[in-house]
Amino acid sequence: MQFQGTADYIADKDLMIAVNAAIRLERPLLVKGEPGTGKTELARQIAAALDLELIEWSVKSTTKAQQGLYEYDAVSRLRDSQLGDERVNEVRNYIRKGKLWQAFEADRRVVLLIDEIDKADIEFPNDLLQELDRMEFHVYETGEMIGARHRPIVIITSNNEKELPDAFLRRCFFHYIRFPDADTLARIVEVHYPGIRKTLLSAALAAFYDIRQVPGLKKKPSTSEALDWIRLLVADEVDPADLRADAKTMLPKLHGALLKNEQDVHLFERLAFMARRDG
Repeated sequence: MQFQGTADYIADKDLMIAVNAAIRLERPLLVKGEPGTGKTELARQIAAALDLELIEWSVKSTTKAQQGLYEYDAVSRLRDSQLGDERVNEVRNYIRKGKLWQAFEADRRVVLLIDEIDKADIEFPNDLLQELDRMEFHVYETGEMIGARHRPIVIITSNNEKELPDAFLRRCFFHYIRFPDADTLARIVEVHYPGIRKTLLSAALAAFYDIRQVPGLKKKPSTSEALDWIRLLVADEVDPADLRADAKTMLPKLHGALLKNEQDVHLFERLAFMARRDG
């Protein structure tokens, strides 16, 4: 079972090696990188390339590890007991299976995505150590031990909002997705917009990387934002010559797709003011 990228996802050699190493080692693949570099999409493309079902668990700040295993609805059971409902005699009627349980009981191997694990509480990764390591967990209400029929391919993404515990990191294979260079980004753009004019693509990427290199930028535009911006350029049939920064603001056309806060817009305006003053 080898991942070699897909027609819709440009994966470099190091990323393919990391994915295949994690599969061989049967360890979760922990993927880090700037937001918008394709971490979440990687899991979807692995599932597509290997013809496997994808189970996605999107983690939020309020998510608890137990929710990935199962949740027991004691309140509903108490209410049903008061109403004399016969369902109350079977505790399984009040257990809701989580994403890990779904992955463990699947009839064939699946890809399990635990997306943005760093959004949750710091104890969240520690609470999943044994379950991800042993691929089993205990259901206290029924006394069952739920084990994986087929060990899933586990992809875990992080935006580095929080440091992850060492014990958790030790159990993962790690890969950092570097921001793509101009040649790789050009290939990514051409996958999304086949037939794009070479002159427009070249001018757009030059302007994009110039923006990313501006010192003091609070949020550098990501790959996904570059794709959004270029989509607008293609739709508006922008002349490549028009992509040169406006001398009054040093901002390119449709910059709202690239710059996502007022501090960065003001930064470019200050740079333009200083350039005019010094000129």
